[in-house]
Amino acid sequence: MSRYDPASIEPKWQEAWDKAGTFEARRSADKPKYYVLEMFPYPSGRIHIGHVRNYTMGDVIARYKLSTGHNVLHPMGFDAFGMPAENAAMASGGHPKDWTYSNIDTMVGQMKPLGFGLDWSRMFATCDPEYYGQQQALFLDFLEAGLVYRKNAVVNWDPVDMTVLANEQVEDGRGWRSGALVERKELTQWFFKISDYAGELLDALEGLDDWPAKVKLMQANWIGRSRGLQFAFSTVDAPEGHDRIEVYTTRPDTLMGASFVGISPDHPLARQLEKDNPELAAFNAECRRTGTSEEALEKAEKKGFDTGITVRHPFDTAWELPVYVANFILMDYGTGAIFGCPAHDQRDLDFARKYGLPVVSTYASAEDEGRTMPEDGGPAYVPPKSEPVIYVRGFAGETEQTGEAAIEAAIAFCEENGVGQGVTKYRLRDWGLSRQRYWGCPIPVVHCDTCGVVPEKKENLPIALPDDVSFDVPGNPLDRHPTWRDCACPVCGADAKRETDTMDTFVDSSWYQARFTAPRAETPTDPNEAGYWMNVDQYIGGVEHAILHLLYARFFARAMIKTGHLPEKCAEPFSALFTQGMVTHAIYQTRNAEGRPVYHYPEDVQLRDGKGYLSDGTEVEIIPSAKMSKSKNNVVDPVAIISTYGADTARWFVLSDSPPERDVEWTASGAEAAHKHLGRVYRLAAEIADSDAPSTKEDEPLLREMHKAIHDVTMGVESFGFNAAIAKLYAFTNALAKSRAGAEVKRQAARTLAQLMAPMTPHLSEEIWSMLGGEGLIANAPWPVADEAMLVEDTVTLPIQVNGKRRGEIEVAKDLPKEEVEKLALAHEAVVRALDGGQPKKLIVVPGRIVNVVV
Repeated sequence: MSRYDPASIEPKWQEAWDKAGTFEARRSADKPKYYVLEMFPYPSGRIHIGHVRNYTMGDVIARYKLSTGHNVLHPMGFDAFGMPAENAAMASGGHPKDWTYSNIDTMVGQMKPLGFGLDWSRMFATCDPEYYGQQQALFLDFLEAGLVYRKNAVVNWDPVDMTVLANEQVEDGRGWRSGALVERKELTQWFFKISDYAGELLDALEGLDDWPAKVKLMQANWIGRSRGLQFAFSTVDAPEGHDRIEVYTTRPDTLMGASFVGISPDHPLARQLEKDNPELAAFNAECRRTGTSEEALEKAEKKGFDTGITVRHPFDTAWELPVYVANFILMDYGTGAIFGCPAHDQRDLDFARKYGLPVVSTYASAEDEGRTMPEDGGPAYVPPKSEPVIYVRGFAGETEQTGEAAIEAAIAFCEENGVGQGVTKYRLRDWGLSRQRYWGCPIPVVHCDTCGVVPEKKENLPIALPDDVSFDVPGNPLDRHPTWRDCACPVCGADAKRETDTMDTFVDSSWYQARFTAPRAETPTDPNEAGYWMNVDQYIGGVEHAILHLLYARFFARAMIKTGHLPEKCAEPFSALFTQGMVTHAIYQTRNAEGRPVYHYPEDVQLRDGKGYLSDGTEVEIIPSAKMSKSKNNVVDPVAIISTYGADTARWFVLSDSPPERDVEWTASGAEAAHKHLGRVYRLAAEIADSDAPSTKEDEPLLREMHKAIHDVTMGVESFGFNAAIAKLYAFTNALAKSRAGAEVKRQAARTLAQLMAPMTPHLSEEIWSMLGGEGLIANAPWPVADEAMLVEDTVTLPIQVNGKRRGEIEVAKDLPKEEVEKLALAHEAVVRALDGGQPKKLIVVPGRIVNVVV
C-alpha cells in the first residue's frame, strides 16, 4: 500500500480483534484485574464527537492496562428508559420500545467503526426485561431490609412531563428534562432511605483520593451536614392539636433577635388553617405553583400570609411573635418552620421590611462596635462563624466570641434550660423514586383491598411492561391498561391492582456497573464475578452527574452490600473518577429579516482569512468554542469524520489538543492536520520496513530518544495527560524521521512508536506492527519498558553567544572541565569568524548552561 488508507486498514483490524476475542473479559487468577468504565449513553440515535472523546479516553486506559499485563473489563451498555422515548412515541405515533432499540442498533453501528476495545458480549440496555427484572428483585430485597418505604409527601411535579422529580432533578426551579416550572403536589410515593446513609456518604468522601475535589465538594454540600438547635415555640390561639411549632436552626445564637415565625404552605398547621380560610387556601395554592429549588426560592419575591396566630418566645413568655405562612419555606427541609431574625439574615430582612416587622439586632461587628442594625435599605449583617463578633443580646450577656463558639454556647444554654436539644441534621432527603410514566422499570408491588400493599413474588419477575399501550391521552398509560394493571394478590389470590408508577431512571444507572460483571446472571449479581471485578478501577464521565448519578450509585452500593448482593469492599463502587471536558465547535450564524439568528452547518461554511462565508458569498458570524448543540447546527458527526479521515484521526485529535479535563474545540483544520500526521507516520514506517541500511553511530542517540519516549508517554497515559503523551509522540516521530541510524534500530524504534501510539490509534498501530514484523497483534503485545540507563544524559548541548547573540552550539561531556569547554568554544567556526584572529575580551562558561564570548 503506497499511502495511508484508513478505509481499508481499520475494518481489517477490527475483524482481527473480533476473531481473536481480544477484548472479551474472563476471570483469571494469573493476572491482576482492571475494570474501566465510561458512563453509558442514552440511546438518542446519534453519537456525537463528545461521545468519541469520552470513550476514547476509556479505551486508551483499557488498551494500556491490557498491554501492561492486566485482565481488563471494559463493557458498554445503554441507559435506555426515560421520557425522550415516550415523547418520541407521542410525536410519531410509534412505540418507545421500537424507537429505543432502533436507536441502540444505530448507535452500536456508529460506535464499532471507532475501534473501541469493548467487550460487546456483555452489552445490555436498561430497558431489557432481563435487566430490569433483576432491578425489581433488588427493590424487593431493599423493601425487606427496610430501605424502601411509601408515604404521602409533597413532591416536585413537572406539569409538562407529568411526573415527579427528585430535588436533585430540579434545576433553577425547572424540570431537568422538560424545562417546565416545577410545582409542589402531594402524592403517595415510594422512597429509598438514602438519608440513613447521609453521614456515612459524607464521611467516606475523605477516602476518595482519586476523585476530583470539585465533585467531592459538590456532594458534601448537597448532603449538607449541619449542627444546630431543635426546639419548639408554644402557640397562642392555634387550632387544637397545634400547640407547638417545632423549629430547627443552625444559628441559635440569633434567637434573641427573633421577630416572626414562618411556616411552609405545606406545614400541618397551614393545611389545617386553609380549610376554613379561602384566602389562605388561595395563597398556599399559589405557593405550590412556584419553583422548589433553593435557588429559585431565594430569587423569588418573598411573600407571606399572616395567620393571626402568635407564639411565645421560649425565654420570655410575654414576648409574642406573629406566625406567617411564607412562600420561601419548604416542608422537606428542617421542620418546615423557621424563626426569622431580620437583622442578620437577608431573606428574613426582605420579608420583615415588606410586612413591617421588627428588626432586632443580636450583635455588632468587632470592627464596628457602633453598628447594631442594618442601615436603611442596606443589607443584613451576617458575620462569618469563624470570626469574633460582639454579642449585645447573647445568652451570656454582652460578650465577644466567634459565631461557632456562640452557637455551641446557645445550644448548651437551651439544653440546660430545657428549651431544646442540639442535633445534627443533613440537607439530604430520602430519594423519591416513583415516576408517573410508562417507559420505566415497573415497581413490583400489588395493592390488595384485603392485604394492603404487598410485594410481588420473585418467581413472577420480571413484571414486564405491556406492549399494547397508547399515548393519545396525557398521563401514564399503565393507569388505563386493565389487563396489565389488574392482577391477583400474591398473598391471598384476590383481585388486586399493580402499582402503576415506574422507577426513576437514575435507579437504572445506580447499579449497572455491578451488573456488567455478570450480565446474564439469574440473580442481580454473581458473587464470584462481582467479588473479582468490582470495584470499577477507573470511571469516566461528565461532572454534571456529580450529585445525581454518582451519589445515588454510592448509596446503592451500600444497599446492595446490606442485602447480600455485593461484598463489603464495594461500598465505594468507583475507586477513581475522571470528569472530562466537552468538545466544542464554532457556531456559524446569520440573521433573518426579523433579526433572529439562523444557524448553518459547518460543512456549508467556507473559511477564508479567519472569516466564514456561505456559497452565495454571505458572510457569517462566527461564535468560537461553543458547546455543541443540535439546535445550533454545530454538532460534528463522527460518522462523517470516519468516512473522510478514519477513526484513528478522530481519536488522535480529540486527545491531542487539550488536557482531557478541559474543553477542546473541534476544527476542520485540526482534523486535517491530525490526518496528515498519521499519514506521515504510515509513510515513515513503510520506508523503514524497506530499508536495509547498516548500523551507524546514530544508533545510540535514536535508542535514547526511544527510551525517553517510552518513559514520557507511559507517564502521560498513567496520569491522564494524553495531550502531553501525544506531544512526546510527535517529537519522537520527528527524531525517528531525522535519524540516520541503521535499519534494524530504526525498525525497533518504529515498532516501539507503534506500540506507544496503539492506545490512541489502534488500527494504524496494528498495521505498522504487522508491516515491521511484529509478532501477533499489537493489542496483545507487552508495553515497552524504558531502560533507566538510557534516560541518563552523558552529554549536554551548550549554546554559544557572541556579544549577546546566539551563534552556534557545542555538544560536550557533562563532566568536561571548564578549560576544555573553553577550547572547544574558541574552536567553533562562528567564534573563529567573530574573533578574526584576535582574542576575546571575555570568555564566560556557565557549566551545563551556556558559553558567552565577548569580542
